Amino acid sequence: MTTTVVPSGSRPALPSAVGLSVALWLGAILAGLAESLVRLAAPVPPATGELAVRAGIYLVLGVVVLQLRSGHGVYRWTVLGVLGVLGTASLVVEPVRALADGGSVGLFLVSATAPELVAAALRGLHVAEVIAAVVLLFHPAARAFYRTTSPSTTVVAAPAGIR
Repeated sequence: MTTTVVPSGSRPALPSAVGLSVALWLGAILAGLAESLVRLAAPVPPATGELAVRAGIYLVLGVVVLQLRSGHGVYRWTVLGVLGVLGTASLVVEPVRALADGGSVGLFLVSATAPELVAAALRGLHVAEVIAAVVLLFHPAARAFYRTTSPSTTVVAAPAGIR
């Protein structure tokens, strides 16, 4: 028998774990965008330029997240590093710093304005979606999906007298 690699014309089926992970990543991006918009009602709103930069970053990240469906591992590791690690760190630095400076959750809850409370809830949702998305991205079915060497080829064994 000889072995031949031929184009299959179709990719492996998208595991539900990867599909749900993509949905959660996109939800996290939308939560970040919504938080930015809610902060417009805060006592010190973000500048227009800052909002434009954030919107551009969210757009690029959304495109990269959608590439997770391709089966190429480079997108999984890019999303994990950029959104999962750096993005999460940027979300938790401010609250951790406030707690380290002597602040408390209780004091924040009783003194915060409505926009600050909504922004905090959106940030909590954002972090929860990122954690769930990371877990799903490394679910056994997702690992198998990304382990595929090339989603566009299939190995076919030809019977011994046929070449």
